[in-house]
Amino acid sequence: MSAKFDLNDDSVVVIIGSGAGGGTLANELAQKGIKSVVLEAGKRFTFNDIENDEWKMFGKISWLDKRYIVGPARIADDFPNLPAWIVKGVGGATMHWAGVAMRFQEHEFKMKTVAGTVPGANMLDWPITLDEMKPYYEKAEDKMGVCGTEATGMPYHPESTHYKVVAEGAKRIGASCEQATLAINTQPRDGRTACQVNGFCMQGCKVGAKWSTMYTEIPRAEATGKCEVRTSAMVLRIEHDKTGKVTGVLYADKDGNQQFQKARVVAVAGNSIESPRMLLNSESNMFRNGLANSSGQVGQNYMTHTTGGVYAELPGKVEMFKSTVVPGIVHEWKKHDANRGFVAGYELEILHLGLPFMSAFLNPGKKGWGRELSESLENYENMAGFWICGEDLPVESNNITLHATEKDQYGLPVPVVHKADHFNDTKMREHAYAKSKELFDSLGATKVNNLPPYPASHNMGTNRMSEHASDGVVNRWGQSHDIKNLFVSDGSQFTTSGTENPTLTIVALAIRQADYIADQMKRKEL
Repeated sequence: MSAKFDLNDDSVVVIIGSGAGGGTLANELAQKGIKSVVLEAGKRFTFNDIENDEWKMFGKISWLDKRYIVGPARIADDFPNLPAWIVKGVGGATMHWAGVAMRFQEHEFKMKTVAGTVPGANMLDWPITLDEMKPYYEKAEDKMGVCGTEATGMPYHPESTHYKVVAEGAKRIGASCEQATLAINTQPRDGRTACQVNGFCMQGCKVGAKWSTMYTEIPRAEATGKCEVRTSAMVLRIEHDKTGKVTGVLYADKDGNQQFQKARVVAVAGNSIESPRMLLNSESNMFRNGLANSSGQVGQNYMTHTTGGVYAELPGKVEMFKSTVVPGIVHEWKKHDANRGFVAGYELEILHLGLPFMSAFLNPGKKGWGRELSESLENYENMAGFWICGEDLPVESNNITLHATEKDQYGLPVPVVHKADHFNDTKMREHAYAKSKELFDSLGATKVNNLPPYPASHNMGTNRMSEHASDGVVNRWGQSHDIKNLFVSDGSQFTTSGTENPTLTIVALAIRQADYIADQMKRKEL
């Protein structure tokens, strides 16, 4: 039964956001008997709201509040008001994600040590290691139902034609390709059905086979009687007392009225754009540059993965839509190898785009129509392709700032996202395009289309984890260096981006963080 807590109850943990980080944290705390209030800016969706229609669901669930993306990257021209493709609603981006759940590699926690100083990049090692994360990765895999892992024992999904075609191409050029470890049930498990392969993973899973906090962590947290979720609750600022300790959260409710929820602890989990925006907007006489920002790093080092797309037109039918969205991954180039001319690695994620999205992303922007495009779309059944997912280096000037004059519907300064490619991104993307063409040429491709990056689903950095308070925002537990009872619980705490999709690491960190918060509360340290 869902709880109802008083606004003046200062014993609760206030969690801002209900996605992979916030939703997981709420349930983990609830199972330990710790009370929380989850403030979610969006609404609560049901399975009846989910439709197997790409554009309908994009309009229904996406975060479409006004934002700007600026900078020399092409995405600023193609999508000037849509820097990120994420969800506004209970479950956050776990409604929209494709279910790819991979652990970081050992070297990815120590990229400054591994790669050294990289001109133009703000490199830093994580203050944690893979060995420390392994037990939490295992817990996350079990919680989420990740197929192909020891944690669940669930088999992989059956091999689709799309996977088999790409795997054959990889074999022909001597590259390694494997089925994807997905947080999508291949068998009934944990009260959820097995995947029915309807192919609309990124529109919200109509049958609930894919893990999402919308119908796993959040309802389970509420069922304990220790968690209250308030929807259409847009956070305006986080308040603090004269000692600098945070005291609660000011938010606008569904009617536009301002409410103040007192708190023992505040955990920020609003994604890598909204989380720094909240901290920056919470400036005061004591914290003139925003909360938790003594280092000046709040909002800096925004990372989205180095991306692009490659879709080949092949001699025969592939029908890539008859598959999970990501059936497999070519991971030949995921390691760090400076001899390739760039640092860090990338993976080629076999990804199907539905026909509506393919028509939008094949050549976005003002040039997005014409004979060449229509001829390619006529070959849609014969297409196979990748989404490039490579490590995006932290660059201090890739950042989130507050617009100087423009306000949104809540009266908050509109966020401005600055994103530019580092030369490492350019070299990595060119390498990935070339290797993809080599793979598809080996299969007799009649044409290979290179797609530019589209709005980021993987948003990382901007409140990064660091050993020292001088060069980051939070410590190894996601706890603010400056303010003991303020935490960051989403992908914005990532020190570096790795090559892997971020969700599994966000969930593993949230499980670990819940253990720490519970322990610190018990010790009366929080």
